[in-house]
Amino acid sequence: MTINIQPLHDRVILKCIDEGEQVRGGIIIPDSAKEKSQEGEVIAVGLGKYKEDGSRQALDVKAGDRVLFGKYSGSEIKAGGEDVLIMREDEILGIITHAGAATSGKGK
Repeated sequence: MTINIQPLHDRVILKCIDEGEQVRGGIIIPDSAKEKSQEGEVIAVGLGKYKEDGSRQALDVKAGDRVLFGKYSGSEIKAGGEDVLIMREDEILGIITHAGAATSGKGK
């Protein structure tokens, strides 16, 4: 996907990650009953806010990070033919890492 938008300051652009068809307890949840995804992939980041001394505060997230955000965070926009979210970095709740990646070198 090609995005021709550069977010300003501490804003990031996210592509929502759909959870797909979920099965919970043997019951398939239809699309109409699913909640809005709260997980996304960062596809573009701004350069950061200006601090009082004139330097920039770098963002903690980078393109490619998988993140968790609040249910009503950000603004939906259409970019590159896809619906994406643009939000401030402080609306992001955390970066998702896979547990297996941290322990892959142990136990050998």
